[in-house]
Amino acid sequence: MIIIDKKLEELKNNSQLIRVGLVGAGFAAKGFMLQLITSTPGMKLSAVSNRTIDTAEEALKELNASPIRRADNQNDLDSAIKSGEYVITDNPMLLCNSSYIDAIVDATGEVEFGAKVAMEAIKNKKHIVLINAELDATLGPILKKYADAAGVIYTQGDGDQPAVLMNLIREVKMWGFKPILAGNIKSLIDARRTPETQKAFAEAHFQRPKMITSFADGTKIAMEMATIGNAVGFGVGKRGMFGHRCERVEQAVNLFPFEEIKDRPIVDYILGAEPSFGVFVLAYSEHPIKQRYMKVYKMGNGPVYTFYRPYHLSPIETPASVARAVLMKDATLAPVGRPFCDVITLAKKDLKKGEVLDGIGGFTCYGVIENYDVSLKENLLSMGLTDGCVLKRDIKQDEVITYADVERPDGRLSDKLREEQTKHFKNG
Repeated sequence: MIIIDKKLEELKNNSQLIRVGLVGAGFAAKGFMLQLITSTPGMKLSAVSNRTIDTAEEALKELNASPIRRADNQNDLDSAIKSGEYVITDNPMLLCNSSYIDAIVDATGEVEFGAKVAMEAIKNKKHIVLINAELDATLGPILKKYADAAGVIYTQGDGDQPAVLMNLIREVKMWGFKPILAGNIKSLIDARRTPETQKAFAEAHFQRPKMITSFADGTKIAMEMATIGNAVGFGVGKRGMFGHRCERVEQAVNLFPFEEIKDRPIVDYILGAEPSFGVFVLAYSEHPIKQRYMKVYKMGNGPVYTFYRPYHLSPIETPASVARAVLMKDATLAPVGRPFCDVITLAKKDLKKGEVLDGIGGFTCYGVIENYDVSLKENLLSMGLTDGCVLKRDIKQDEVITYADVERPDGRLSDKLREEQTKHFKNG
């Protein structure tokens, strides 16, 4: 982090800038705008694309960003960037095609739309930084393959729990401990939550009801933990994870079976524990002198220890990942290769043949994490591909939905990439 800070200061002192294109103008996107406009040296928010262009303009105006110019073609966008204006457009491909942008940040939380943006960015040799765990959990391994071939960085952004966990895992390994569990901390999971039940909470927290619903019904944590599992090669101990309840994160060390996960590390979570906005890693060392030091530092008797960070600040931390990608050609969090985890689809209520699934955070279904090989063997429908799927049969509440149970929309890039991903990694 210190190296990145120094490099960004050097850019600022040399009147150089990392030029960033942002796709999305919602809660996460606006926080990222704030950082680039007010707090990050050596980096410029050059352009913002949002399907509702007025929302992008309102966000920039609230942050006192000016001047702002609308662009509906490539020449307008490029000339405005060159002149130092903040550019807004409803066409994200203009950002991906611009030679005046170094990196694209996707803050949409959408899979099909995000896949199109990511592929266009990669095709045009742009680094792609995601505030979009949903996309990475669904298509991350194949997108990483395309990015590697193009010589650009594909990464999730700092600040979201998966990237915070990845940084913590790196530290723990550097200190000589072996990570055996990457953990999240949740205060609530209720698979029956819907956009209606979460509407008031969403409005109070400046977010979309479907996004807040995905937090509450467990889909979001499944997506996030799948991405960290795929980045470090961890699976799950059971479908949906254990999710043990406890009062403090330090108690996690006694809740998971050491001998079972010592050689088969997992991702999981604890429920109701403090600090409620943090993440943790269980890691061990059997070295007697290291154990002596850990006891002195009040970390317990070992051999397993709890390391945790009590906060995550997405999207405030995300600019660090942009700098890391552009300046150091390094990813904060990216799939290690083949998938290890998948997010599968269960019915949120009794569903009838002919009903249309309404995707992540909707009324019809929710996602849980599963080991990838099980998902593949049982032909389980990826939660990231559910939006617009039509049921071929009745489905009972909490029943797993397979690809054979649905008719998927025609012509989606996400389906094409998913099939390519399955084929490419089928042999591990």
